[in-house]
Formats: sequence, structure tokens, C-alpha cells
Amino acid sequence: MKLELIVLAIIVIFVAAFAYISATGNHEWGGSDDQSEGVISDLTGGTYQPWFHSIWEPPSGEIESLLFALQAAIGSIIIGYFLGYYRAMAKMKAAKAADEPEGKPNARPAR
Repeated sequence: MKLELIVLAIIVIFVAAFAYISATGNHEWGGSDDQSEGVISDLTGGTYQPWFHSIWEPPSGEIESLLFALQAAIGSIIIGYFLGYYRAMAKMKAAKAADEPEGKPNARPAR
């Protein structure tokens, strides 16, 4: 119960911070790729030539955002699956250890 309250408090703080920052100004939600190009261009005086270009460019920003969100969702599902799997394994081990007689692991009770 204590863990749930801590997680809930963290989520509430995150949502409040996001709402405050979003409401206090004109923000452009751009990716870090665009910002890094600008900084590199400023530092090199516009002479830098990228050594790699994407194989495929999405046709629009909406498609690019969709693919990014899909990638994040798939990653979250995989991480959640393994966290749940290992938590269930730990519970099974704890239950098995509680059921075993003391001092004799894997011993069967006498009939």
C-alpha cells in the first residue's frame, strides 16, 4: 500500500509540473534532432555536412509521431511483461519456500 501511494504521488507531481509548464508560455514541442542540427550549424558556421542520412523519411510529421509512439508502446509492453514475469517468479518462490518444512527442502511429509 505504501508503494502505491509513493507511485501515485510521483505521478501527481509529474502531471502538475507538466500542466504548469504547458500553461506558462508558448512552447514548441520539437524533437532533439532538429535542435542538434541548429547547434551544430552555429558551432561550425554552417560548414558541417552530415555523414549519414535516413534510408526512409516518413511522409509527414504525424506519421513520424505515430511511429515514435508505437515504438514507445512496444518497448513499454516488453518491459512490463518482464517486470511482471520476474515479480510472479519471486512470489512463486516465496510461496514455495513457505510451504516447505523447515530444515528439509523438497522433503515430502510422512504418511
